[in-house]
Amino acid sequence: MPNWQPNAGREMLVARAELLGTLRHFFLQRGVLEVSTPLLCTTGVTDPAVETLRVTEGRSLDSPRYLQSSPEYALKRLLASGSGPIYEICPAFRDGEAGARHNPEFTLLEWYRPGYDHHRLMDEVAELVSACLGDRPMRKLSYQALFLEYLDLDPFASSCAELKARAGAEIDIGGLDGDTDLWLDLLLSHLIEPQLAGSGFVFVYDYPASQAALSRIVTTDDKAIGERFELYVDGVEIANGYHELLDAEEQRRRFQADNERRQAKGQVPCPIDEGLLAALDSGLPPCSGVALGVDRLLMLATGRDDLRDVLSFDWSRC
Repeated sequence: MPNWQPNAGREMLVARAELLGTLRHFFLQRGVLEVSTPLLCTTGVTDPAVETLRVTEGRSLDSPRYLQSSPEYALKRLLASGSGPIYEICPAFRDGEAGARHNPEFTLLEWYRPGYDHHRLMDEVAELVSACLGDRPMRKLSYQALFLEYLDLDPFASSCAELKARAGAEIDIGGLDGDTDLWLDLLLSHLIEPQLAGSGFVFVYDYPASQAALSRIVTTDDKAIGERFELYVDGVEIANGYHELLDAEEQRRRFQADNERRQAKGQVPCPIDEGLLAALDSGLPPCSGVALGVDRLLMLATGRDDLRDVLSFDWSRC
C-alpha cells in the first residue's frame, strides 16, 4: 500500500463515526455535558510510566508546552468551578510504543460523575461499553482476588523477591530489575491478561496503594488500597478509572514523589500542575472519573486485533 494512503477504508471511517454518535447519545440521554479543553499546556504528567510529548519551539511559546496524555487536569478544574457531570472526546498523546495496541496519538473518552464512587462508575462504564459492543458476560474482581484466582499468588502479601522469582520462572526477564510494582505489572500483563481472552467484561478494582495514582487510598482488612479500577474486554485493557483524590496537599506529595522516581530512573522531571492543585484546594466535589480508549473500543467493535486497522493514519503514515 502506498504510504500516502490511509490505513482505514471508508467502511471503518463510517464505523468510527457511528461509534462516536453512540457515545454522544449515551451521555446526552444521561445529562452529561460535552466539553472541550486545551491539548497544549504548560505541564504534562509526573507519572514515571507516562512520557508526555513536549513542544519546545514556536513563536508564541515563552516556555515548553506539553501535548496532553489525558484531559484529566483541565476537566477537574471545570468540575471544581461547578460544571457538574462532564465528558470529553479528544486526541491524547504519549511518547512511546507504536504497534498493534498503541499509537503515540490516540482518541480518548474521559468523563466524571460527581457523587459516584468507583463501583457506581463501573456500572455506568459497563452500560456504555454494552451499548457499543452488545451484552457480554461480566465479572468484577478485586486486584487481590484476580492474582489469587489466576496465579495463586497474593499481591499484598508477596515480597518483591518472591514476585521477581515467579516472573523469572515463567517470563524471560533477562537482567531486568525493579520494585514490587514492576513485577506485579509484568505478571499481570504477561500471565493474567492472556487468560482473560474470551472472558467478556472483567473489571479489576482496589489496587495496591503504591498504584493509586490520582485515586483515594483507604484501609480495608489492614491493607492500604487505591480506589481505582480497570476494565478488560476479552483480555484487552480499555478503561482506567478512579474514585478521585480530593486532598491538594496529598496530591502534591504524590507529584513530588513521582518526580523523585523519575530522577532516580534518569527521566526528566515534569512541572507540577499548580492549576489542578489550586482547583483541589478550592473544593473538587466528591466524584469518580474514567478514561476509555476509543480506538481500542472501535477495534473490538469491528472485530479487529490491530489498532492500526482502525486509524485513518497510524504513526508511520503521518
